[in-house]
Amino acid sequence: MTAALLEVEGISKSFPGVRALHEVQFSLHAGEVLVLVGENGAGKSTLMKILSGIYQRDTGSIRVDGQEVEITTPARAQELGISIIHQEMNLMPDLTVAQNIYIGREPRKGPFLDERGLNRKAQQLLDELGIKLDAKALVGDLTVAKQQMVEIAKALSFNARVLIMDEPTSALTDTEVETLIGLIESLRAKGTGIIYISHRMEELKRLADRVTVLRDGEYIGTLERDEIHVPTIIEMMVGRAIDEGARPRASEHARDDVVLRVSGLSTRDLLRDVSFELHRGEILGFAGLMGAGRTESARAIIGADPRTAGSIEVHGKPVTIRQPADAVKAGIGYLSEDRKRLGLMLEQSVTFNTSLASIDRFTGPLGFVQQAKARRVAQQYVEDLRTKTPSTEQLVKLLSGGNQQKVVIAKWLARDSDILIFDEPTRGIDVGAKEEIYRLLQRLADEGKSIIVISSELPEVLRLAHRIVVMANGRVTGTLANEDATQQKIMDYATNLVADEQGAA
Repeated sequence: MTAALLEVEGISKSFPGVRALHEVQFSLHAGEVLVLVGENGAGKSTLMKILSGIYQRDTGSIRVDGQEVEITTPARAQELGISIIHQEMNLMPDLTVAQNIYIGREPRKGPFLDERGLNRKAQQLLDELGIKLDAKALVGDLTVAKQQMVEIAKALSFNARVLIMDEPTSALTDTEVETLIGLIESLRAKGTGIIYISHRMEELKRLADRVTVLRDGEYIGTLERDEIHVPTIIEMMVGRAIDEGARPRASEHARDDVVLRVSGLSTRDLLRDVSFELHRGEILGFAGLMGAGRTESARAIIGADPRTAGSIEVHGKPVTIRQPADAVKAGIGYLSEDRKRLGLMLEQSVTFNTSLASIDRFTGPLGFVQQAKARRVAQQYVEDLRTKTPSTEQLVKLLSGGNQQKVVIAKWLARDSDILIFDEPTRGIDVGAKEEIYRLLQRLADEGKSIIVISSELPEVLRLAHRIVVMANGRVTGTLANEDATQQKIMDYATNLVADEQGAA
């Protein structure tokens, strides 16, 4: 092994009421992929923000090429050849892809911005990276997955020697993940050192030269490539073994009690004749490739996107849903895949966000919010979901991504909606917290809630869903009972290799 490109020793960092890191250490070599794992709140993102100059360490040392360095700003990190792709995207929605990639480094002709040269330079970079995007497209018009690819291109545009990837595949399709892995292999061959943070266990064996594990802000250990064993890593992460659980069977729920019936749902741009039924006590999974129409179906159901045709029945009665408020009144709760932009008020507390969808429940006879009652309910869900927060009055923006996701879930649980639509419910959430959410969803189904789970992770769909609706190109191509489903069969329907003559039975 060559000399270390980057070394971290004894790093500690505290925030008011929270010890984020304590005596953390690791090393990274040129041409190596070091996978960093740990549950939410383990300190991974905090450590990376220290390395990228966003936070300052309290104690410890950082060495680059054997020389101790001070990383006081993001610009200093870039000077040292350290670039980061953040888990939570840092893009400007009103600017183009090209403008976001090269912001502050735009080519000029004299005193004027060379817009044509900027677009040409960005498009060349995107093409070289195999990222299929138009450099002139507005970032705000892109899906979450495509925005993530812009972040990747932006980070790689700095020609970094150390590239930090914080959950880079969390919003990517299998095809986009393959593109990213190809990029990583190319960068590794050129001698770039890569720190790769991921909760996806299947990526470890494929990518990692070594795996470093953090737990509760502390260094637990590092495994060499030939020592990488997923059950061992999980136990190091969570301090306990994880029971993956049995796959549910379609016969386990009450099939005759239809809670939600969607018939002929269509939209102007994508959806065509989408039909399905959701039963009481059922978890119905939605699978498909990016752009298949899964999220678009959910948004059309709740009135976030206009539909051109179709009807919706709740408990056997037709309902008119023109806007999300109508869906809430009909007993439908929706957890968006984009929690920061659509699911939370980041500048408000855990209590405020938990009570947001059911404020009438906490309003007294004189119209004032009963804060004590709201805090009690928020605390109940903090305990039920094991949300890591100093208190329910903590600002949501100060929580880790996974804990923010738990607050969104709590918001709809507090509303006590009969029908819950979860779009990527465990995106960016570690393996231990995933199991907690899986058990929670199963418990809710056992209690009679009806749940739709949209997920780009096939193991997650198979782990949770009684039945699986598969979509491709805006329509339903198959509906499978869990016991009949395999990843291969789902992918056959998702790529339109087969067609289900039964439709969405």
